[in-house]
Amino acid sequence: MSYLLIVGAKSDIAKAVAREYARNGYNIYLAGRGVEEMASFVTDLKVRSGCKVQALELDVLDYASHHAFYEGLEEKPLGVVVAVGYLGVQSNAQSDFEEAQKIMDTNYTGVVSILNIIANDFEKRKSGFIVGIGSVAGDRGRKSNYIYGSAKSALSAYLSGLRNRLHISQVDVMTVKPGFVATAMTEGMDLPEKLTAQPDEVAEDIYKAQQSKKNIIYTKGLWRWIMLIITSIPEWQFKKMSI
Repeated sequence: MSYLLIVGAKSDIAKAVAREYARNGYNIYLAGRGVEEMASFVTDLKVRSGCKVQALELDVLDYASHHAFYEGLEEKPLGVVVAVGYLGVQSNAQSDFEEAQKIMDTNYTGVVSILNIIANDFEKRKSGFIVGIGSVAGDRGRKSNYIYGSAKSALSAYLSGLRNRLHISQVDVMTVKPGFVATAMTEGMDLPEKLTAQPDEVAEDIYKAQQSKKNIIYTKGLWRWIMLIITSIPEWQFKKMSI
């Protein structure tokens, strides 16, 4: 069985993705910070799926460690799903650059660092798939979360270029743009029920779309049309709005 590497594996979406791929026969590498906290999840996933599951320490912000991490994998993965995400606090980031930098580096710079390494390997092998989880927040800057949104927008542009570069090498690159998802990151927010997905729904969408070699997906799918409307609003009008 082939391995899937999940980066940012402690998130609710990442765990759901691990369950979905394990259910479909993949062995799983779970990479993230403080993965010892995932011991019970690892045991449960092994028992339920019968697959190999390994938790591996990886700090996405420790760029110098990324080469050694990837080279140290006992078997290179067939694919990677990057589920790294840090929403941060917009109001804090506006006055505290350390918070702004943490948001940008976690959601973009660190992801680029690890994916550059993986992309080079997949390109040489002429096989593999890369899935990057972005956000609808990256489709248009809004005052409530534009620093987070700008990092996700940059990630979308990066994945688009990577998709263009790796197509000739038979490596598929997919961008995932979730809307509202009921996770620990959004806990306490007043989210509209009909527009809010559960992590398992997102994971199922990711697996089906990746297997079908899709390029970009929104989840829930309704968000594609919502964001089409939002991005179509003229800037002179949009700047007056609070959405």
